[in-house]
Amino acid sequence: MKRLTFVAVFAALALAAGAAAADMKKVTLGTEGAYPPFNWIDENGDLQGFDIEIGDALCAAANLDCTWAVQDWDGIIPGLLAKKYDAIVASMSITEERKKKVDFTGKYYTTPAKFVRMKGSGIEITDEGLNGLAVGVQRATIHENFLRDNYGDIVSIKAYATQDEANLDFVAGRVDLLLADSMALQGGFLDTPDGESAEFVGPDFTDPRWFGDGAGIAVRKGETELLEALNGAIAAIRADGTYAAINDKYFDFDVYGD
Repeated sequence: MKRLTFVAVFAALALAAGAAAADMKKVTLGTEGAYPPFNWIDENGDLQGFDIEIGDALCAAANLDCTWAVQDWDGIIPGLLAKKYDAIVASMSITEERKKKVDFTGKYYTTPAKFVRMKGSGIEITDEGLNGLAVGVQRATIHENFLRDNYGDIVSIKAYATQDEANLDFVAGRVDLLLADSMALQGGFLDTPDGESAEFVGPDFTDPRWFGDGAGIAVRKGETELLEALNGAIAAIRADGTYAAINDKYFDFDVYGD
């Protein structure tokens, strides 16, 4: 009798667990996979990076059953609108232009943009210092928009599909400067052997007209339930120490910002 009771209880618990798993909302997260230290694909073909760990933590906090999809950056919003995935976790800055197409959570981090030059080049970030130079930037980004709007009449802009491609052309001497997110340049380039001869130059650039209000998670317009779940999860992982633990694996400061 006791054995039958145990079996019955075990079966009931298994059914309850199965029902709970079935009730979990399935969500596909889209990312670029070519933007270290935020997101990249390792030698085993697995996604790694700050964005990926944050996305996984948010799914756990929101009780979402999440999988990942990789999409080239210049097609990442069209992919969301085409329902290839349900949310974008790819260091996407919250800008007024993008808000016309998608809805955003609150930010989950914010970092400034900066230029990088070769050490000893003497290049300065002034109209005179930039005149006639070639600048590498990732295509379809806030950094490209900023560069075109502010320096497009004095520099030659070379836009690339990925930041890595821009970095490689800079090392090869085909562009004089890079402009990108400062942490993407630090962790994905300056801290690597390829970036040993390069350095930051000039001020931080943070003007929200171009750089928005930090990096947020984009969802399709009208997906209110998912948006609220993700916003609640951001608050939860900030409060319980999960965010700080992930942050400290990649940065020596609070990348969330003020």
